[in-house]
Amino acid sequence: MPRRAAAFPAARAEALRPLLERLHRSLDRAARIAADPVEFPRAFRDPADAEVAGLVAVSLAYGRADLFKPVVARVLAAMGPSPARFCEAFAAAPDPAAFADVVYRFNRPPDLAALAAAIGALRRRHGGIGRRLGALFREAGGGPAALRPALARLAAELRDAPEARALLRGRGPRGLRHLLPDPAGPGASKRWNLYLRWMVRGPDAVDLGLWREVPAAALVVPLDTHVHRVARALGLTARRDASWRTAEEITAALRRVDPADPVRFDFALCHLGMSGLCPARRDPARCEACTLGAACLARARGISGTRGARPSGSARAGTSSPRRRRAAR
Repeated sequence: MPRRAAAFPAARAEALRPLLERLHRSLDRAARIAADPVEFPRAFRDPADAEVAGLVAVSLAYGRADLFKPVVARVLAAMGPSPARFCEAFAAAPDPAAFADVVYRFNRPPDLAALAAAIGALRRRHGGIGRRLGALFREAGGGPAALRPALARLAAELRDAPEARALLRGRGPRGLRHLLPDPAGPGASKRWNLYLRWMVRGPDAVDLGLWREVPAAALVVPLDTHVHRVARALGLTARRDASWRTAEEITAALRRVDPADPVRFDFALCHLGMSGLCPARRDPARCEACTLGAACLARARGISGTRGARPSGSARAGTSSPRRRRAAR
């Protein structure tokens, strides 16, 4: 059996807490939200529309934000003022031409149509995405250990919805699987965990806090290249792979800092890397000015946290190589 990582030391958690709090308070959220896909669900007042817009946005949030955000905007524009009502009607009477002009990297119009039909079918059967996940979470026993199997079942139900599969004849399921990856696989399921952070924790200046069926304490950090690099620099993990196990290890360390809300600092940690304030290659001037500098093992060693990482500036999507991108999904 693989050796379990040692628990993050309590003394180190106590020393890190005020630094993370300071980083959290100092972040310009309004500016950073403009570079983050969370702005899409935040644009809707109706919780039903926000949960649908959030799933559409996060499903397409791979690659660079300046490339995928216009695609998300086009899909949501095609859905009209109420994405929830659109998807429910679409599941009952789909229009294959609804997304005819939407193409983004691995995905084609049938994939978007299947996604809309899958969301609508699930809402028609269960009353909402959050409501269904909550039921699956309870069936899995509740608590942090129940999150992954519940999420895997939710993803499978969406992918396997007959209404969605009917729209993929001739296209095949690969594109929909990319939009709705399997959380039971080897990757960190960053997009799924990001979606859960939006929907579960809060409400605050970033996250919406719409779902109460899953506690914030059970969430897992959405592991992308920025969070991974900063987490290694802070000693939250020593693992180099972008896997669910690594995400759980980072979350377990952050749970020592905030047991009730371990992913509370995720947005700040991610945007610390995205903004370039914590560069992929060590910059002595920026390291000296960094809010987390006193806890940074990389600065103490005088080396960068990871080598060869992608330069900052990309959104919460992808990693620096095809192999790492596959692992991070």
